[in-house]
Amino acid sequence: MGARSGNLDAMTGASHIFRSPLPDQELPEVPLTAYVLQHAEALADQPAMIDGPSGRTYTFAQLSDAIHRLAGGLTTAGFGAGKTIGLMAPNVPEYAVVFHAAAVAGGTVTTINPTYGADEVRFQLNDAGADLLITVPAFVETATAAAEGTGVAKIAVIGDYEGMTTLADLMGEPMSQVPIDVHDQIVVLPYSSGTTGLPKGVMLSHHNLVSNLAQSRPVLSYESNEVALAVLPFFHIYGMQVLMNGLLAEGVTVVTMPRFDMDQALGLIQEHKVTQFFAVPPIVLGLAKHPAVDQYDLSSMRKIFCGAAPLGGELGDEAAERIGCPIVQGYGMTELSPISHATAGADFKAGSSGITVPNTECRIVDPEGNDQGPDDEGELWVRGPQVMKGYLNNAEATEATIDSDGWLHTGDVARIDADGHMYVVDRVKELIKYKGFQVPPAELEALLVTHPAVADVAVIGIPEVEAGELPKAYVVLKPGAEASAEELQAFVAEHVASYKKIRLVEFTDEIPKSASGKILRRFLRDQAKEQS
Repeated sequence: MGARSGNLDAMTGASHIFRSPLPDQELPEVPLTAYVLQHAEALADQPAMIDGPSGRTYTFAQLSDAIHRLAGGLTTAGFGAGKTIGLMAPNVPEYAVVFHAAAVAGGTVTTINPTYGADEVRFQLNDAGADLLITVPAFVETATAAAEGTGVAKIAVIGDYEGMTTLADLMGEPMSQVPIDVHDQIVVLPYSSGTTGLPKGVMLSHHNLVSNLAQSRPVLSYESNEVALAVLPFFHIYGMQVLMNGLLAEGVTVVTMPRFDMDQALGLIQEHKVTQFFAVPPIVLGLAKHPAVDQYDLSSMRKIFCGAAPLGGELGDEAAERIGCPIVQGYGMTELSPISHATAGADFKAGSSGITVPNTECRIVDPEGNDQGPDDEGELWVRGPQVMKGYLNNAEATEATIDSDGWLHTGDVARIDADGHMYVVDRVKELIKYKGFQVPPAELEALLVTHPAVADVAVIGIPEVEAGELPKAYVVLKPGAEASAEELQAFVAEHVASYKKIRLVEFTDEIPKSASGKILRRFLRDQAKEQS
């Protein structure tokens, strides 16, 4: 794709393709770790990653050395092409060490939510075909239970845990990148529900991730001596790519937090003179409303970037005025590595997710398949080098998401204005977004119907200011059966991560069966809005 000016091109016929007003970028044909560590030699003594709570620090030279030593040790132990590491850890500097050591050794990482229960972890380990599981001491019990009945031959721990192999034990002689085909080699398998159904392994190649990092450079644009606070989880594509990989690739010092705490985050911003902060809407709400904000010096902040779920323009403006720096938005999906749209610099519009990033085409398509022009609404379709290779072991879901012409159907209803700014206005997809996390209704429904008192169920998202959406279950009980809302909520909570919990329950006599899942959920959402 060559450089283009303008943000809207007309295809032959009535179709419209929206493109970036920025010129396309050169997309390096290099392995991911080589791109991420491109400044490591020049910035050898600069802190690359700092563990916020403890202050434990890796310089760029130390980070590169640890990555290549772990890669050597993993290779000696038999890890390499065709092998997969399950990485279940919070945000700590060693996350990048494990992630990139696997990449250098020619293998794959599947990133696992450390708040998952054993059943959820076991499903992912089996589906991804993990051979090794690396975690932290706090999650050893869950990891051990989850590994039963899987192909995981060893569990290793970041830190110390009596009787367990440690990350230090796995280190070996430093090694260089194993030769790979950057287009074919899957470097990471994060799990996403896509637009519907249960979580699926998203196959992302070295080229997918490197391309998206290069595409994002002119939009996210960092200056020298930047420091960023990384509170969004690295197991999620937003934290993994925009924070961990993207920041390191730009020579930014990354301060990690294992879990979000407002006071601790504000203290770290003040202590490290953080310039870049990445957030989700609930965090922005806290920045606008939390009384602790006024107790800290946040004058170093240059920009707050919000993603994972739409942010209301008024809330963003309120928080920006209070903090004294712009709050901008971006849009992406795990399946897009993840960015397709982002605010360029401080050129933001209230409620906008920004402009199309370079090397990317997008369309707005109505339900009949007709392309829409500026300011018209329709489903957002995206095509570019960041589009995933597909879902692991799931050709049917892949074909339902990426059409024969390479367009990824996002499941989000959007519009693009005359200036090229994109706004998400609704959702076609069935997913519930709770505090930026994906909650698949189908997964909760499948679980609830196993309860002995439940005959039928439908789960939807109910709008809520702080969380975005709250998972609500409409439940039909079996004749003569009894169950309270609290009982059903506790039943679900035993089996899923905390963010997937059912927050509301309503008992009903029947759930309409004449409509598809999408239409049914839209009907229930509309009904809930009328009642409120």
